[in-house]
Amino acid sequence: MLQLKHTVSFFAIFGVGLFSCKDKEPPRKPEPEKIIYKIDTSNAQPQTEATRAPIINISDTIAPREIVVYVKDSAKTSERIGIKLEHIFRKTLPEFFKKNKISKTGSRIVWYKSSSAPFYFEAGFPVNKRPKSTAKNILVRDIGGDSALVAHFYGPYHLTYEAYEVLREQLKNAHKKPAGSPYEKYIIPAIDSTGRARDPYKVLTDIVFPYR
Repeated sequence: MLQLKHTVSFFAIFGVGLFSCKDKEPPRKPEPEKIIYKIDTSNAQPQTEATRAPIINISDTIAPREIVVYVKDSAKTSERIGIKLEHIFRKTLPEFFKKNKISKTGSRIVWYKSSSAPFYFEAGFPVNKRPKSTAKNILVRDIGGDSALVAHFYGPYHLTYEAYEVLREQLKNAHKKPAGSPYEKYIIPAIDSTGRARDPYKVLTDIVFPYR
């Protein structure tokens, strides 16, 4: 595995089918989505220099089923990721929820989709119901119901790569395969309700690896 500070690892797997038809050109075999190993997400949350190792607690569980309304977006630089995410979480989605009479039911969720600029990502909230319609770049997906390894990570965000390494190693040792893209849930955010930065070792990020 490639190891770089400020970066984390991500997977995505799609099934592929194969069929043919006489006297016709058979459909092309869909190519599986390219596995993404690295992305710089150090600016997704305020960064504090680590003075001690992070706390990483691993649980083997079933990911809860959730309806997630999310935004697909990109950033030209890693520095822009955090700015884009704050706009999505504080303006784009709240306005959409208010218009569609939808309530969020949980913490922010983010999938990171590319390893080089421009950086592609998806960010959303779990909600209480499926919207009747969506808007530009706003989509809906169902998540959960799968077995999952979850790293409950307390510490500076730029050290989350350590949790990804532990999760990948545990999947390998258990001979399990990813069942979908890993995602992050920001359970206790880095900024409190007064706008102040929390002690990074009191910030909780759950890193979810669905597996089969």
